[in-house]
Amino acid sequence: MANAIELHIRPSEQNPIVTQPEKRSQISNLSHPLPTTLQFLPLLPTIMLTIVTCLAFMGFVAWYSWRKTRGQLSSAGGYFLAGNGLTGLFIGGSLLLTNISTEQLIGQNGLTYAGNMTALAWEVWAVRGIILLAVLFLPMYLGGAFATMPTFLKSRYGEGTGRLVSSLLMFGYIFIWSPSVLYSGTLALMKALDFQGMTGLTQTQSIWVITWTIGIIGSIYAISGGLRAVAISDTLNGIGLLVIGCLLPIFGLMALGKKLGGGMGTAFNGITTTHTEKLNAIGTGHELDAIPISAVFTGLMVMAVFYWGTNQFIIQRALGAASLKEGQKGLLLSGFFKMLIPFMAMFPGLIAFHLFGPDLTPNDMAYPALIEATLPKPLLGLFIAVMLGAVFSTFNSLLNSSATMFAIDLYKPIFNPEADDKRLINVSKIFAVITAIVTLFLAPNLVHASDGVFIFVSKFAGFIAIPIAVLVLLGLFAKNLRIPPKAAQTVIVFHIATYYVLVWGLNAFGLSVTIHFMHVFSILFVIEASTLIVWSKISPHTEGFKYVHAPKVEMIPWKYSMLVSAMLLSCATLTYVFFSPVGFAYAEGIVAPSFPIYLGIAFALCLAFCLWAHQWLQPRYEGYVSRKYDTASMNRG
Repeated sequence: MANAIELHIRPSEQNPIVTQPEKRSQISNLSHPLPTTLQFLPLLPTIMLTIVTCLAFMGFVAWYSWRKTRGQLSSAGGYFLAGNGLTGLFIGGSLLLTNISTEQLIGQNGLTYAGNMTALAWEVWAVRGIILLAVLFLPMYLGGAFATMPTFLKSRYGEGTGRLVSSLLMFGYIFIWSPSVLYSGTLALMKALDFQGMTGLTQTQSIWVITWTIGIIGSIYAISGGLRAVAISDTLNGIGLLVIGCLLPIFGLMALGKKLGGGMGTAFNGITTTHTEKLNAIGTGHELDAIPISAVFTGLMVMAVFYWGTNQFIIQRALGAASLKEGQKGLLLSGFFKMLIPFMAMFPGLIAFHLFGPDLTPNDMAYPALIEATLPKPLLGLFIAVMLGAVFSTFNSLLNSSATMFAIDLYKPIFNPEADDKRLINVSKIFAVITAIVTLFLAPNLVHASDGVFIFVSKFAGFIAIPIAVLVLLGLFAKNLRIPPKAAQTVIVFHIATYYVLVWGLNAFGLSVTIHFMHVFSILFVIEASTLIVWSKISPHTEGFKYVHAPKVEMIPWKYSMLVSAMLLSCATLTYVFFSPVGFAYAEGIVAPSFPIYLGIAFALCLAFCLWAHQWLQPRYEGYVSRKYDTASMNRG
């Protein structure tokens, strides 16, 4: 294999892609001899070019973000919600990079390298959550004119419930998501750049150095500029991410084509005719499956509702929209961006499998190995910049959202009800600094997570996602239910205890739940929703919920919202036709002879669905929003 790709891989003393025994030796060896000056001299021009291009791009992003936010962050509305001035383009670009992080670039490519395309479900079916947020949740959020999701829960279920939810979310942001983002970003950069080899530091020392460097720079972005600075920097970094992310598979195909004695067409033919089982996205119990197809209709749906419909660091972008129309444009635009993510976060893993074989260890080496082997040196600095941008984006959003919730949902109502905007901003910045420091100490310790960072995040998210999704859905769509605050708080506590017992606690007694933990999500979701409904019937709250209509922006929906929503669902459906046993996963050719028939039927159904959504559903949706939010008197503009 080394001879076949020697034109694309650096000499073995610099290249991390080595034989399996050598690689295990390198991974187990935590110390490196200090590199000599003579070893670095041939690489000096490349290193300087990498540093200059990286700093130049990051410097431009920082300068442009500062220039656009200068003088606009003196109020809490400007700091937390961008002054309700975000356009659809900025919202869509910001959500793109907020959503994709090193956990996806590294983790999903690793899953595809070792398994098949079943991880596609995480990405393409996320459009269901995006659509729900755009057409159902967002009008309610903007119509009530509140800054955080816990604020809504507080108005629906009482002060105690709102604070409990805020505390639960902040716990997740500080102790789960922020450390995992920094840690996975650290591993990506450390592996891609061979940081240990260049510096002579041990693995532990390298993790601490890179984590603190990324964390400090990311904290400065978020703390100094608020949401608007984060949104603008996300958009600019998103452009760079799209460029590099789309170029890397092309460079990978070129390298694979040369290995196979041809060009990109030869490479594509090789991928679609050999090991075709890796191209199957329909999980039916095969050993390569990362997620069962049944989870698309159970736990994955619940997670989509939570992540896109109720998760503060996602919806905060939309809450800063200049109008309902701009918010819907940005959200639905991000749905099309979401369709590009498999090309960046999964396809490179397939290319790496065919280029290097199945022996890379660990599997997460696939994406860094492809970068090392195929990315032209002049683009390495830009790659580092956008990789850092992906880490910064998610870390910034988590930091900003936790600070927002602390200042608005905890500090002001509990400690200082008379606090003005200036005081709230200062308090949020102090809290963000403390949060950042805690995260910086926690992140490097995730190296001890026995199940890996991806499983760590996925499982621990279950503590937070399910009860919040239940409360928000019933709060928004079952307003006639008089759910007592005590019932909501009881369900949250019940969920935390029950979920722990089902996923981890039973192991202490030699027992285990054999179903996928995503199915546990859906089971608990049904139990908790049913509990609240029954409780409200047996012992209803003395006061009914009164929806306060207080929009601060124009509440006219986008006239293409239903059409674009239908197009997104159609794209997701057609994607599964391509990555199925009659599509690219067909064992005896590129596609099955019956593939055009299946594709034609699916396309015709999707086209009819899109026409129905635009012609029939759109006018009724606009009428619904007009009646519900009193927008009939507003003029379209």
